[in-house]
Amino acid sequence: MKTNEKLYLDVHVLQTVPPSCVNRDDTGSPKSAVYGGANRARVSSQSWKKAMRGMFEELMPQDSLGKRTKRIVRMVEEEIQKLGGIENTEEAAINILTAAGLKIKSAEKGTDALFFMSVAQAKALAKLAVEDPDTIKSTPPAEAKKKAKQALKELPGIDIALFGRMVANAASLNTDACAQVAHSISTHKVSREYDYFTAVDDLSPEDNAGAGHIGTVEFNSATLYRYATVAVHELHRHLEEETADAVKAFLNAFVYSMPTGKQNTFANRTLPDAVLVTLRKDQPINLVGAFERPVQAGKNNDEGYVEASAKALVKHANDVYENWLGLPILSLVTGESLKELGGTKPLKVVLETLNEELQERLRTGGDDQ
Repeated sequence: MKTNEKLYLDVHVLQTVPPSCVNRDDTGSPKSAVYGGANRARVSSQSWKKAMRGMFEELMPQDSLGKRTKRIVRMVEEEIQKLGGIENTEEAAINILTAAGLKIKSAEKGTDALFFMSVAQAKALAKLAVEDPDTIKSTPPAEAKKKAKQALKELPGIDIALFGRMVANAASLNTDACAQVAHSISTHKVSREYDYFTAVDDLSPEDNAGAGHIGTVEFNSATLYRYATVAVHELHRHLEEETADAVKAFLNAFVYSMPTGKQNTFANRTLPDAVLVTLRKDQPINLVGAFERPVQAGKNNDEGYVEASAKALVKHANDVYENWLGLPILSLVTGESLKELGGTKPLKVVLETLNEELQERLRTGGDDQ
């Protein structure tokens, strides 16, 4: 890839979710937001990113991923045990993590907050512990601390490179995220609904007609606009030749994943109605402005929200292209409702086309048509 060249992947998704509560607040209500003066259904970016990380485990090698946990001592200790040569592996793991700049409460409790560490970083720390005894001393010298910290910064793993890592008490271990995922919101106004339910006690006496349990569950249904972007040029600095495959996995997971909140109650797992994927060399563009004015459910309210949402998205995208930044260097579409924004292809073809395009651009810099 050419020095200082920028390349952004933008993903826009329209997806209808039936009655559900995929992401709830502290009171158990579906999350919401006010946008354009209207109440919208909302699914937080954290919720969808967690679902995506779950899919990464199916799409990518385990050694290329990370774990978010407080129990990082066990991760490093297990890798030290595989290498052998150290008698007290637990103490060694604690000492090298401390040398790297982390505060370890104990082997069981680990860090105060969840820590995101790649499998490759755990292996690198273990290798360093075995090869350099200074790094596992209770008071390691400055050079040993530097080595340990470097081992915990390099080889971040695909998910850490994409979603970043924040360490409050050791800012030098932070990793800036190469991807951003927006909170998904409904393209239209949404009202909460309530499901009143009862549960019967299977072993209740025959003369007892009462319910064993009574309760309510809040839910909503919506056509969501979902958006995410990846700074491909930044990701390339972390992952190099793995970048194109990482972006492909990101797109695959973003499109196919679904947060698991109340999934057994509502069985709400759907697929998108339409997907727009673009590459830009100037800046990422969130097209949520298409829905600042809530869309209506079509003529006589008998056409649903998908068609109206797609029309609004196409119009807004074309307005942005014409008045502000010009066309993307690549536009790929899955779903007939967005065909005006690019050639429509099955998602499998979109994924392969994008992968080939990125490999070419990352290798040579690419030539815009």
